[in-house]
Amino acid sequence: MSARLLRLPDRIRPGVRVLFVGINPGIRSAAVGHHFAGYSNRFWKLLCESGLVPRPLACEQDVRLPEWLYGLTNLIARPSRGIGDLTAAEYAAGRRRLLAKIRRYRPEVVALVGVTLDRVLFPERAAKAVRLGLQAETLAGACVFVLPNPSGRNAHYPYREMLAAYRALKAYLESRPHS
Repeated sequence: MSARLLRLPDRIRPGVRVLFVGINPGIRSAAVGHHFAGYSNRFWKLLCESGLVPRPLACEQDVRLPEWLYGLTNLIARPSRGIGDLTAAEYAAGRRRLLAKIRRYRPEVVALVGVTLDRVLFPERAAKAVRLGLQAETLAGACVFVLPNPSGRNAHYPYREMLAAYRALKAYLESRPHS
């Protein structure tokens, strides 16, 4: 892999309200330097269609998310072709780094983009079915909201269910005025 693939920068600024967390960058995202850049990834479409952002965005505009008080990061920074390439040690180190980021930026909501993240971050319930939406647990004081992975390879959720989950996040944010 080239050096360009080794680092996909976080898109977080102080004052972030929602921190979207992916598992790790895909090869294309790392190659182009932008989050959720896979050809079949629907993250950007879901943000717009759910009303979380007011206009369509392309992955190249990920730097604009802080305008709406959103941030982007990954649990594991190393790009891979799939999560099967990731190790338990990387997950553990990623959890520690994520908690440090949450403590530093203090988002109101940590939106886990994929149920696998919920299983990794809350291993005590890994054997249970993960439900989308607001969770009872928190991470470093932030509410946790689980969203389906928007990858085109995600066959577990049809698009309408993905959109419903993103709309539920929007409704949750609207129900809680930002301070």
